[in-house]
Amino acid sequence: MHKSGKDDRWGGMKKVFIDGRSGTTGLRIYERLSERADIELLSLSDDKRHDVSARKKSLNEADIAFLCLPDDAARESAAFVENPDTVVIDTSTAHRTADGWAYGFPELSATFEEKIRGAKRIASPGCHASGFIALVYPLIEADIIEKDVLLSCLSLTGYSGGGKKMIAEYKNENKSDILSYPGQYGLSQNHKHLREMTAVTGLENSPIFCPVVDDFYSGMEVTVPLFSKQLKKGKSTQDIIKAYSEKYNGPIVFFKEAEEEKKTLYAGELSGKDSMKVTVYGGEERILLTAVYDNLGKGASGAAIECMNIVMGKNKEYGLNI
Repeated sequence: MHKSGKDDRWGGMKKVFIDGRSGTTGLRIYERLSERADIELLSLSDDKRHDVSARKKSLNEADIAFLCLPDDAARESAAFVENPDTVVIDTSTAHRTADGWAYGFPELSATFEEKIRGAKRIASPGCHASGFIALVYPLIEADIIEKDVLLSCLSLTGYSGGGKKMIAEYKNENKSDILSYPGQYGLSQNHKHLREMTAVTGLENSPIFCPVVDDFYSGMEVTVPLFSKQLKKGKSTQDIIKAYSEKYNGPIVFFKEAEEEKKTLYAGELSGKDSMKVTVYGGEERILLTAVYDNLGKGASGAAIECMNIVMGKNKEYGLNI
């Protein structure tokens, strides 16, 4: 099945292939792109989805190829691409710290965005990592915290972040009662996002990371707590707020002042959206840095489509739900 049409506004229609379209992220990307008239979606029939030669052909025919696969399969598919003009956007963990791959979080700096714009290989950020990096990167960049600071991070996510198997477990009417309670995982402190969280921010030490999954479909809330003594001498909460407000003022990632009357922060506040809200709570001595977004939006498919938009020369938010 091909989506046809014509759009010369951005240099003509682009051919797009999604390798791994049946997965959670791939399906959501497909649903978004199937509504757009500026691209032609290349699709494989069900009996061809696992055919190596058919996949390789589509990958090399595409102007832009999304990899929505497990890590090893993503590495294999990336190696299949021989067309020097094909842009690969990988949503797996496989290439997020790999040489030669641009990191797909353009709001971090103009340099990040320019690398994405000119890249042939782009690694879309991890869901938990997106919030942590959004909160910590500006503080190192603005010289508010040291690179060797010891941090911790709490992240609350909906169960869709666990993929098709976890979704089926939570949606099963006969599911275990234990799934009705929040579940902390990553107990070994070897979560696959740690390497990315450390490398992209420039931290010298990985944070203590506590991800929690709960019985709701999508949404994410990431919190990094700080004591004032962890800030560099002379720095304060107001310096953090200034750094965020200057950096995050776009339609996708935005800073919002804390509301005094707000007593509870909900992980599902931006469920179904592709945006991210950054806020600072607490006071001068005890500080909470927070990022709220959708694990399937800015934490996955939305971020990948944003990178595609940049490559195509469109506004970052084109076709996104913000």
